[in-house]
Order: sequence, then structure tokens, then C-alpha cells
Amino acid sequence: MTFPMTLLSDSTRALQVELPFAVRAYDIDAMGIVSNIVYVRWFEDLRTEFLEEVLPLREILASGQSPILAHTDIHYRAPITIQDKPVGRVWVEVLGRAKWRLGFEIRAGGRVCCTGSQEGLFIDLTTRKPVPVPARLADAFAAQQSASNAGTGPESGG
Repeated sequence: MTFPMTLLSDSTRALQVELPFAVRAYDIDAMGIVSNIVYVRWFEDLRTEFLEEVLPLREILASGQSPILAHTDIHYRAPITIQDKPVGRVWVEVLGRAKWRLGFEIRAGGRVCCTGSQEGLFIDLTTRKPVPVPARLADAFAAQQSASNAGTGPESGG
């Protein structure tokens, strides 16, 4: 399951959610910067926050389904120190019938420090087989895509 890499402006990022992070002493490695593994944890925190705002996990689980993660891709761009105040963002990059890809960005001090993506799907908890993306998520994504595309076609002069 490979998707092309896309970098989108904040205004075109579907269902974007933002979350500030506190850098803790235990996040710092011997070089005095945030350890690489902390970014993966922050991606997980962002995905959890995304679900809470867009499609709460408790609702997904109550329906007998669960999202599962198939792949995480991460690119370290600039270091973060204990003095920084990082902010993470997550958004939907691709939403297919059963598969999804979320994009991630972590910034500090006005610079992009980390980017990445996670790919996954939803499964039926009883059969452990893939199921379609929940309608609530698909509908929210489609509505935002329609709103983003409104007024940008050739008929609107844009």
C-alpha cells in the first residue's frame, strides 16, 4: 500500500487537528535533543486526538470495528530541544474505500522539525477482516474536500 508523497498547505489539509506538546526531560537524548522515538509517540498522540475530534475510538469500537496501523513513515528535519514548544498537526491525506493515510507535521519555533505519514485500515473485530472506512469519517472527508474544491474549478474562473 504505497501512496505518493504530497505536501499540502494548511488550507487544503482535510480534517486537520492540531495538538501542542510539552518536551519532558525523559524525551531528551544524550545529544540534548528530542529522541527519534518520541516523534513516533507524538504521531500516536495526534492520531488519537484526530479520532477523538473526528470519529471517537469508543464509537468505532462499539460498532465492532477498529482502526489498525499498517505503516509509519517519518522524516526528521530539524532538532527539537527541551526549550522548544512543539506543535503537531495531523490531517487526512488519502481516504479510500478501506484504506487511509494520515499526514503529520511537527513544528517548533516556526520551523518544520518532522514530517511523516501513517497508513492503515479498519477491521471487523470479530472476523479480523478489513471493512469499509466508517461512513461518518468518509462523509466528513468528502464534505471538506467539496468545500475545499468549491470555487476552484474552471467555471469559477479560479
